[in-house]
Amino acid sequence: MMQAFLDDPMAMILLTGALVATSGALLGTFLVLQRQSMLSDAISHSIVFGIVVVWLLTHAQSGPLQIAGAALTGVLTVFLTEMVARTRRVKRDAAIGLVFPALFAAGVLLLNLYARDIHIDSHTVLLGEIGFVWLDTMPLAGLEIPQAVVWMTVATLVNLGFVLACYKELKLASFDWQLAAALGLAPTLMFYLLLGLTSVTAVAAFDAVGAVLFIAFVIVPAATAYLLTDRLSLMLLLAVLVGVVSTLCGYPLAVMMDVSIGGTMASMTGVFLLMAFVLSPRYGLLGHWLNRRVKASG
Repeated sequence: MMQAFLDDPMAMILLTGALVATSGALLGTFLVLQRQSMLSDAISHSIVFGIVVVWLLTHAQSGPLQIAGAALTGVLTVFLTEMVARTRRVKRDAAIGLVFPALFAAGVLLLNLYARDIHIDSHTVLLGEIGFVWLDTMPLAGLEIPQAVVWMTVATLVNLGFVLACYKELKLASFDWQLAAALGLAPTLMFYLLLGLTSVTAVAAFDAVGAVLFIAFVIVPAATAYLLTDRLSLMLLLAVLVGVVSTLCGYPLAVMMDVSIGGTMASMTGVFLLMAFVLSPRYGLLGHWLNRRVKASG
């Protein structure tokens, strides 16, 4: 019974998408609250550099070495961004725009020069192909399980454990960095752990949905939830829900229209964001319009 479920292409595609959406939303919620969401874009592109460097040094195309290399590249991206921003010659958003294209370009250049004949390529890292995840399996507990499901399950559990274990620290750092530092809650350490996990999750996801689509799952569901509630715990739940529902809605639409599955899933997150932007009772356009009408009539 279980093997039949694991052999079902549609089930594996939906499960992989839901796991990517869940793992991304758990981290993306705090990135959005800390106004650092664009760092997920920077990290998702710059990990190409880390992946290629690890391959050149060890010839490992996957596994813990690749994950460690990606995590270190994510931290390097943030470190270089902070160094550029501290010069005060450019603003922080401009610093991000300078650092991650440079690392991404270096990664693509190394790919073209030294790694043309291996599985790793910029198209795979950026776009992935979630429609084929059920074909690449590995034996585990007597079952043949898609590797994307295995690695994304691990990433989701690690991210969930991190959020549950450090919830107080993450919450305070997201709303009052100075108070968190004064109380000895190490907000800087929490920030780097958050970005390190974002890098690791991006590597786990790039074979399935690609780095570009991973960005949508990290940022958009969290931004949607931000428009709907002021409670952090509820925001986390809503972000996960939006990501999972986007996955479940995106797959049949992609099949019906014969278009990219991952792209349609990501597009559905945008649909839910637009709905929240218009219909949110407190922050949406409709809510503001109703409030103005009530004040005008009063």
